[in-house]
Amino acid sequence: MVSWIISRLVVIIFGTLYPAYYSYKAVKSKDIKEYVKWMMYWIIFALFTTAETFTDLFLCWFPFYYELKIAFVAWLLSPYTKGSSLLYRKFVHPTLSSKEKEIDDCLVQAKDRSYDALVHFGKRGLNVAATAAVMAASKGQGALSERLRSFSMQDLSTIRGDSSSPVPPPVTVRTSSKQSKPKTSKSVSESTGSSGTA
Repeated sequence: MVSWIISRLVVIIFGTLYPAYYSYKAVKSKDIKEYVKWMMYWIIFALFTTAETFTDLFLCWFPFYYELKIAFVAWLLSPYTKGSSLLYRKFVHPTLSSKEKEIDDCLVQAKDRSYDALVHFGKRGLNVAATAAVMAASKGQGALSERLRSFSMQDLSTIRGDSSSPVPPPVTVRTSSKQSKPKTSKSVSESTGSSGTA
């Protein structure tokens, strides 16, 4: 555990912060030689960080694993060994030069596929969200109207003072739009009076 903490500190301080500061100075001074030196370092360090992600999972049990990582970072940075320049010139540059066209093609295809996938899943996500919103609104509206109806019926029965007998639901009368003349309705007394006289 102590070795892990020390190796993390060394990688962060000497593997990242120290080179970052000297990269800043190289850019500021516009010294091409220093600029190229630190660019080669960052390429090697990116590969080291990628490899470290997997080796930390599978090789952390190896004796002196963390001490070897510290030694590797020191070797990369040392102006005497020039480890990052050596690795870049012997391995990375020839490999990337020979595979550059294939890598560029893969990156373009990955970019296109990722954009298409993003658009596809974005549309599906919006459709799901819209469907969920419509369903929630329709269910919520029905539940709300039922709740309001039950409250209004209860309020009507308490206003009448007859809370023991339920209030019948209100009757709605629909009129046909084909009727040109309104019908006159006879009162109950008129209809009984006319039937009694006949």
